[in-house]
Amino acid sequence: MTVQWRPDILGDEFECTDIDLGADAEGPLVATLVRALPEPRSWWQRLLRSAPPKQPDLSHVDILYVHGWSDYFFQTPLARYWTARGARFYALDLRKYGRSLRPGQTPGYVESLSEYDAEISRATEIMRAEAAGESDRELVLLGHSTGGLVLSLWAADHPGVASALILNSPWLEFQLSALARKLMMPIMNMSAWIAPREASPQFDFGYYSRAQREVGPAEVLDRLNHEWRPDKSHAVYSGWLRAVLAGHERVEKGLQLTIPVCVLMSDHDEAPLRWSDALTTADTVLSVKAVASAATRLGRTVTIERIPNALHDVFLSRADARAEAYARLNSWVTGWRAS
Repeated sequence: MTVQWRPDILGDEFECTDIDLGADAEGPLVATLVRALPEPRSWWQRLLRSAPPKQPDLSHVDILYVHGWSDYFFQTPLARYWTARGARFYALDLRKYGRSLRPGQTPGYVESLSEYDAEISRATEIMRAEAAGESDRELVLLGHSTGGLVLSLWAADHPGVASALILNSPWLEFQLSALARKLMMPIMNMSAWIAPREASPQFDFGYYSRAQREVGPAEVLDRLNHEWRPDKSHAVYSGWLRAVLAGHERVEKGLQLTIPVCVLMSDHDEAPLRWSDALTTADTVLSVKAVASAATRLGRTVTIERIPNALHDVFLSRADARAEAYARLNSWVTGWRAS
């Protein structure tokens, strides 16, 4: 089947296409694959596989990005980081998120994270088809928050497909602790069985979004679609939360990934109970201690990069933290390509 690309909302560099996933009780299901391609290189550059000085050559690399909860892909500088080094960048708005959200659908709702296998696998098929004849291309998975959990599980279930996994503050463990998760699971299982669409109390006061607006890149954040990424997160339902906790349980048991993993995260967290400037220099969504501990169970080779004063999305943090995050990423990617 021929893939039909169309202009994307992010501008001339970006195109998107729909992935048909059938339907459920709420109607048609689609995911949306966005792409940004590098500038064409001359035959001499292709022969030498040249890259900018001190930058890794990624001309034979494809990136697949997956966003977090209550989110969608809009981080144009992140895409440009990869395309400037020759990589082909793709981002997936999962079913019922962002570009893929349709009227009448419950935003982000699934009852098992394995449901995302369909769109991730289809996205990688499209990417491989576009690279037909280039057998040496490598796939790098890049996930933020819940997307980091989803891609970690997908990589474990599809060994040999990806060459590396990069995680931006991945939601690998429940915010309180593994013990709290285990105590919650029986209650959550019962709640999800009785009323999977029952919404949990909302404790998001919008402080994370405010922190991003105060210190993050205005040229990126000013063009946000606030229906797709509201200041206060989408409602959390019992069935969805049970699916996430089940993913955490799998991580705790160990995923045995054999590919190298890089985890970028803030160096500390803060509880967003009331507004203060401290919330502009910390992860206010996850426990960085719990995430770092869980990350060690992903596989054989895991690098944890703690970014001073970074927000939950390290690439939307204050300027110095963003620069540090990109520098650490670049260093890790350079080492990965040299290995």
